[in-house]
Amino acid sequence: MKVHLAGYNVDTTVLREMEEKTGRRVDLTPEVLSAAYARISRDPRPIDEIRKDARSEVEKSRKSNSTIIFKMGHHSVAEHAVFNLDILGVSRLAMEELEKFRLCAYTEKSQRYITLDKDFVVPREIKGTPFEERFTSMIHRQNEAYFKLFEKLKEHLFRKHADLAENPKKHSLLEGWAKEDARYITALATESQVGETINARTLELLLRRFASHPLAEVQELGRMLYSEIREVAPSIVIFHQANERDLKTYPELKELAGCIVAESPPVSFVSKGEEAELVEFTDEGDILIAASLIHASSNLPYNECKAIVNNMREGQRSEVFKASWRNMQFYDSMVREFEYVNLTFNIILSAACFGQLKRHRMTTITSQDYDPALGVTIPESIKEIGMAAYFQEIVDKTNEAYDEIKGENPLAAPYILTNAHRKRVLVRLNAREMYHISRLREDAHAQWDIQNISRRMSKEARRVMPLTFEFIGGKDRYNEIYRDIFGKLPKVQEAVLPGARNIK
Repeated sequence: MKVHLAGYNVDTTVLREMEEKTGRRVDLTPEVLSAAYARISRDPRPIDEIRKDARSEVEKSRKSNSTIIFKMGHHSVAEHAVFNLDILGVSRLAMEELEKFRLCAYTEKSQRYITLDKDFVVPREIKGTPFEERFTSMIHRQNEAYFKLFEKLKEHLFRKHADLAENPKKHSLLEGWAKEDARYITALATESQVGETINARTLELLLRRFASHPLAEVQELGRMLYSEIREVAPSIVIFHQANERDLKTYPELKELAGCIVAESPPVSFVSKGEEAELVEFTDEGDILIAASLIHASSNLPYNECKAIVNNMREGQRSEVFKASWRNMQFYDSMVREFEYVNLTFNIILSAACFGQLKRHRMTTITSQDYDPALGVTIPESIKEIGMAAYFQEIVDKTNEAYDEIKGENPLAAPYILTNAHRKRVLVRLNAREMYHISRLREDAHAQWDIQNISRRMSKEARRVMPLTFEFIGGKDRYNEIYRDIFGKLPKVQEAVLPGARNIK
């Protein structure tokens, strides 16, 4: 057996410094890895020899990539080329478009930990129009409110948590809580930055979508991303222009939906009005997962496994689930059989909360536009300091500006809405991912808004699949939940996170 480290991420500054010392290097491109790995299936030589040839003949490698990826249709070869991209000065609204793509890694500037510095994007759709002054003055007013709320929240939290305030090392924690809630009054136009890691295949898809996007900022971001990689990897990112599918599909669906809704008779449906409403789920989910667990652990066909589970007493079914959990620690994921059942939630949530939910990319998330008619999420701490009326006043002024801009420029109007404004999202996920969200987002250290949403989702999940979700909960409660189920603590106590509750 042999294992070679074929490559790894290197800072482009290091690469430039190397070229300054050794001269221009045409082989400093991820394309050679794509070309080499593409040849593995038909070239009997060892991989390291194939890679050596690819490095020595870069133009030939590029032609090979184009043929294999775009003529033969083996697009997965492009996934071997990976880029790290610094993206700065992008609005929070445009950042939502960037972070829609599943097969990427993102680390974004957090408004929870960093004091905002009043930087914001004036969208091209507004710049130079009669609305520019209205837009910028409203953003300035929101930013003034942010700093005013931040200072008052900081004072309040230092008093409320006097025990923590006594320790200077905890001051940044308390200030972080103040920033976390003050940011709810800031606009979606606020600038952010992100570090992104993305493979070439996904990047090409992203560029196509961005080229077809109606917002000028998103289009510009796409052009800038392409300009950064086109010289480095011209053979694996080719179809990056706007196309009919991305340009027309959703606008045509929106027009059709408007006609259908207008012509349809009133529907007698009453929503529960909950912020996280379970609207669909797999029937007999407990039975299906138990049957899947037996199927994976036997040589029986699935239908026979399901018949066996149907004939079990409830206590016996519970033992099947316990066997899949007994050796777990809080950081372990559910076994894969938990992916065989699904839940769909209709969720009304703030922009701040959506910023966290959207990071769970193993879910399917589609969303409507932000809608002031859905109200706003006001942090409890804002109410505690007696500033809820002031907060709502800024929101009301924001809504007035939004309505004015929307009348002339509906595309750009959402930029002025705040992190507190809400929208509806439809979220479909399997039981395994529901556990992941719960462990991370119901944890005591998670932000309160996403905690609340996750807790409601978990409650609904337990209601329809009590056996499947008996073990659900935040990682801070892992030992407690484990003890309730098994009557003892998990074996590896050293795995407990610092600060997690240690149940004895």
